[in-house]
Amino acid sequence: MELRSVCVFCGSRRGKKLEYASSTRELAGILVEHNVRLIYGGGNVGLMGILADAFLELGGWVEGVIPKVLLGKEMAHRGLSRLHVVESMHQRKALMASLSDAFIALPGGIGTLEELFEIWTWEKIYYHQKPIGVLDVGDYYRPLRIFLKGMVEEGFLPGSLLSQIVWESCPQRLWEGMLTQASRKSGQKRINS
Repeated sequence: MELRSVCVFCGSRRGKKLEYASSTRELAGILVEHNVRLIYGGGNVGLMGILADAFLELGGWVEGVIPKVLLGKEMAHRGLSRLHVVESMHQRKALMASLSDAFIALPGGIGTLEELFEIWTWEKIYYHQKPIGVLDVGDYYRPLRIFLKGMVEEGFLPGSLLSQIVWESCPQRLWEGMLTQASRKSGQKRINS
């Protein structure tokens, strides 16, 4: 499975630590270097804006998907390679998923978590078999991982489900893990065909 386009979920805020922005820019550089198209939420604020701007400055392709309600609040990035305007958040997520070969979550708020969990749930029920990664900058997602391990211990989550996500704190290692996951999933498809 080749990763030609990656959907990145991230915050509409910058967060307090400078490393959130620097890791976002570093990830953008790695993806552009590998000719990967960015699919994201279409915003011009927070980590979303930093990510899109870094991609564009490096000559990368950036495709945003934004619902009309956010467009009206002037949150849309106006300099993208392509901007899709949709009616609802549900349409936004469905289109982002259909345009993407893989998914990465950066630090963010409840919207980012919701997107990550929905796409992870879709993988669990075989709606897709695309790689999912989490860039755990500065241990941002550490409490979530502890909670998820508790779900496994309490019998609400199979342990194998945790291994379906690539968790890394370094953008380069995350990308390498995503490529490994894509190769593994591609091999599974051939075996199951």
